[in-house]
Amino acid sequence: MSLEPGLVKRSPPAKNAVMQPIYLDHNATTPIHPEVVRAMDHCYAAGHANPASQHRPGQRTRKVLEDARERLAELLGADPTGAQPDRLIFTSSATEANNLALLGIARAGGPEPGQVIISAIEHQSVIEPAEHLMEQGWDYDGLAVTSDGVVRTELLPGLLTEKARVVSVTLGNHDTGVLQPVGRLAAICNRAGVPLHTDAAQVVGKLPVSFRQLGVAAMSIGAHKFRGPLGIGALLVRHDVALKPLMFGGPHQWGRRPGTESLALAVGMLTALEIWQKDHEAQIRHLTALRDRFEQGLKAGAPEVIVHGAGAPRLPNTSNVAFPGPDGQVLLMALDLSGVACSVGSACSSGSMELSPVLRAMGLPNEIVARSLRFSLGTTTTEAEIDEAVRRILHVYRELGGGQPFGVL
Repeated sequence: MSLEPGLVKRSPPAKNAVMQPIYLDHNATTPIHPEVVRAMDHCYAAGHANPASQHRPGQRTRKVLEDARERLAELLGADPTGAQPDRLIFTSSATEANNLALLGIARAGGPEPGQVIISAIEHQSVIEPAEHLMEQGWDYDGLAVTSDGVVRTELLPGLLTEKARVVSVTLGNHDTGVLQPVGRLAAICNRAGVPLHTDAAQVVGKLPVSFRQLGVAAMSIGAHKFRGPLGIGALLVRHDVALKPLMFGGPHQWGRRPGTESLALAVGMLTALEIWQKDHEAQIRHLTALRDRFEQGLKAGAPEVIVHGAGAPRLPNTSNVAFPGPDGQVLLMALDLSGVACSVGSACSSGSMELSPVLRAMGLPNEIVARSLRFSLGTTTTEAEIDEAVRRILHVYRELGGGQPFGVL
């Protein structure tokens, strides 16, 4: 096969060669950074007290926790200390943050059912809370996307009614990596007096994000998406946004999320984001170059493959590719046996046999949707891994009978 300039043609490994694993599922989770582990170890070893306790050990722990909260908010472009301070609420995950945003903002508008609007390409942790509200008598409207997977901004004004309580649109899609015009959508919502929430879990730690510049009412993040620890996320909430709690049991975090905050997890999340912030421009260049190298390598060896959303702005690390011929689940399992870890979409829904709702919302036929896989790179991914992954993918693809363009199957 011919390769694009700069790509290396590799020979198949010997039969007894050890197949080194290649992890290309960083949108599901990323390996925790060693410096994050050390920072958390230091917290645990220090024997911190409960930050809600009134004694001096508790007060010292509270100071460290609040310093971490404030610094995180600042790194995310919020203002936690001004005359109208934004609030950063620690949660167990971005999923919990999304639930708190959708349900908490919607219900804060009053006891009567209203309207919730979300894009057609949201994560399950946004879709399911919206469906839950619909089951309780709420109006639930979806905002359509283009064939490239970009939300159709011009449709939002026509969907907003006097009953609208909350709008939610992801900042960067988990399946395709396509970035969304959240700033423009927020401007429309702000003029209408309707809060807009964005799920930024796939963008924070991959591209710069400024909460205040976006103009959103609330924003969710998850630490393990940017080499932080599992078990912690956060919801940023604008100073003027009302939020009903989902749980009850104490005055923690302005009474919006009870339970003792984990100092170690908070410090771990902050450390991961600070590490990314130090050299984020180099990391963005690195990931973009690897993503392009990966896609060029696949297209050089199999021109018939399709890269979804390639015509739109995307995350630097995400490629969603359709392979004509083999079923996507079959190809996924074959690649796993060949040491390449990828996915058929979000890890929260990959156990389902349902075709990707994101790709279907883009208007793609089932034939293409069913043969699509997501590859997501990380800062630990190397050029050598990309070249070897391309070789293995093309080999498995051919072994499974791929090679004909879509429509010729």
